[in-house]
Amino acid sequence: MHRVGIAGSASNSVRSRKEKRITYVLNDADDTKHCAGVNCLAVLKPSKPDNSSYLFTGSRDGTLKRWELNEEDATCSATFESHVDWVNDAVLVGGNTLVSCSSDTTVKAWDCFSNGTCTRTFRQHTDYVTCLAAAERNGNIVASGGLCGEVFIWDVEAALAPVTKSGEAADEDRSSSTNGSGISSLRTIGSSNNISMQTSLPQGYVPISAKGHKESVYALAMNDTGNVLVSGGTEKAIRVWDTRTGSKMMKLRGHTDNIRALLLDSTGRFCLSGSSDSMIRLWDLGQQRCVHSYAVHTDSVWALASTPTFSHVYSGGRDLCLYLTDLATRESILLCTEENPIQQLAMHDDSIWVATTDSSVHRWPAEGRNPQKVFQRGGSFLAGNLSFSRARASMEGSTPVPVYKEPTFSIDGIPGIIQYEILNNKRHVLTKDNAGSVKLWEITRGVVIENYGQVSFEKKKEELFEMVSIPSWFTVDSRLGNLSVHLDTPQCFSAELYTMDLNITEKPEDDKINLARETLKGLLAHWLSKKKHKLGSLPLANGELPPGRDISTRSITLSKVEVDGTPENDSKVYPPFEFSTTSPPSIITEGSHNGPWRKKITEMDGTEDDKDLPWWVLDCVIHNRLPPRENTKCSFYLQPYEGSTTQTVTQGKLSAPRILRIHKVVNYVLEKLVLDKPLDSLSIDGTFAPGGGDGSFRSGLKPWQKIKHSIEILCNNQVLTPDMSLATVRAYIWKKPEDVVLNYRIVPGR
Repeated sequence: MHRVGIAGSASNSVRSRKEKRITYVLNDADDTKHCAGVNCLAVLKPSKPDNSSYLFTGSRDGTLKRWELNEEDATCSATFESHVDWVNDAVLVGGNTLVSCSSDTTVKAWDCFSNGTCTRTFRQHTDYVTCLAAAERNGNIVASGGLCGEVFIWDVEAALAPVTKSGEAADEDRSSSTNGSGISSLRTIGSSNNISMQTSLPQGYVPISAKGHKESVYALAMNDTGNVLVSGGTEKAIRVWDTRTGSKMMKLRGHTDNIRALLLDSTGRFCLSGSSDSMIRLWDLGQQRCVHSYAVHTDSVWALASTPTFSHVYSGGRDLCLYLTDLATRESILLCTEENPIQQLAMHDDSIWVATTDSSVHRWPAEGRNPQKVFQRGGSFLAGNLSFSRARASMEGSTPVPVYKEPTFSIDGIPGIIQYEILNNKRHVLTKDNAGSVKLWEITRGVVIENYGQVSFEKKKEELFEMVSIPSWFTVDSRLGNLSVHLDTPQCFSAELYTMDLNITEKPEDDKINLARETLKGLLAHWLSKKKHKLGSLPLANGELPPGRDISTRSITLSKVEVDGTPENDSKVYPPFEFSTTSPPSIITEGSHNGPWRKKITEMDGTEDDKDLPWWVLDCVIHNRLPPRENTKCSFYLQPYEGSTTQTVTQGKLSAPRILRIHKVVNYVLEKLVLDKPLDSLSIDGTFAPGGGDGSFRSGLKPWQKIKHSIEILCNNQVLTPDMSLATVRAYIWKKPEDVVLNYRIVPGR
């Protein structure tokens, strides 16, 4: 896993912004399936013979899923959604607790058998958390490792113990004085703090910090009793720790590249390591040295799993191959090949689950109880001890033939989005997934409005081109496999359209709609109705949300006054854009406390407030207020066309909204020249008024369709169509930084 920027994360530790961002992740298809690569696996075997087994998967789509496994069937029985970035690893502890880690810098604990309940979020790490390790026979110890060389050892029972409100308040106060990031009640010390701080924390739990790594940690492993921990990463060395104290016991060198996978036997005596140098090494911790090297792969080794007796190792990685190797005889055999690099392995009786960079998970035969059965099929080779030996054999054409051609079972995912383009109308996004399907999304409703199938993305983009200019009010990315739409204030409030452009018939067609405001209202419609319902039965108190349609008092306390006083901010309120409730989007955001979170819009219960949501979002949705915006006007000159005998209708420069249509300019010229009507469409100070025009504006026909005299408006000698906006003219016709010059001329009657 390489260090990249989190475009899809709301975490301020990665992206410094004055105000918190709100993101919504769109869902197109079956929400019970992953839509991005699966990074981790965990198998929960039945406590009784007649019970089902469970497989837990964690994905780059930011979710974990629980699969109930039967003979030839796997049913998604729960989705665990709270992480706001890639889920990198997950382990099971204590029989009923799932622990996961993510690139969002958090470690989370979940109730295994719930419908997706996150019981606690730990914010001890300051960067991506890449790996976890748990003790097989000690359900109370978990270790986490990540970038910046951080390794923490957690006492699960103590970490999950309830924290009193006074303890939370104290921790929140402390967090603001340590590093300034949004820290939860369990975030108490950083790597620079000394141990004495731990004892001064009221009701707060602090994990043991294993200090020593100077660079990123990518792999951890623990023995069955949990008293020995090994770690490895970009330093190419293995460190061995005493989990009881966090002290380093030894450091083992031998690999020539990043260490990506580690295993310990049940006793903690022997360690297996897989590296980007393509080698697997067996270490004797008692002798503090490497006792065997296995050159099996031709590229980076990313995943290891062993038989219960630690006699054989299964290995996979970037070369797409899954090998089984006898650690004693060095005999190795190619079990199967995947279509994508192998990320993680999990043993399940006589089978092995394989996770790859694809969204599907496969189960292959492994003969875990008796691996010699596989070697009896023939086709094995003797693993060398030099890293280039397998690569050389591969080039010489001696690539082994896989024992198994097809997996015995697959849990299918859905294709993830790999390419996208925001169209000029700033409401539609064209996407292409890794199956080649091209789709058109309407992001103000969060739905696919057209599925073009497997067509050329570039050609379809050209077909859908519109010569319109609308401010960029959102950004998107596909880091999580789905389309993530990001809104930042005040930029997101820069785009407005007329009701006629959005086919809103119940309002005057020249009324303006702010796209971000109505999108936010649509996203939070369920939350707002829940909030009104919860507070509707309570007596009104100062600062609470009153029931009813009109909200005149604040429901939250805001520390800033930032709205402008223009009438458009609190006059016309429109029905919000409606989002799907069958495939609802998920919100990723954060408020003043508690850190970033993710939740489906239909699962918000109305208790979320300014601690959870950005104040500017609440101000928009509850109070219909928008922040001050810039560049909403367009200045231009209106002059007779060269050679025309038409009189000059105005002197000096005019100013009008960017979205003003050319037919309004036509109306103005007609009123001045022909119809001899008052200049209602032009205010005294030379600014176009919001209304204006002739009386036909409120009727069914377009204004220019009722005009008997023909007025043409030109720019750069090009006749403009009536439905062009001033912004479009400036962007595509005028193409200069100076104020636009429009010309008009009278054409003989139609």
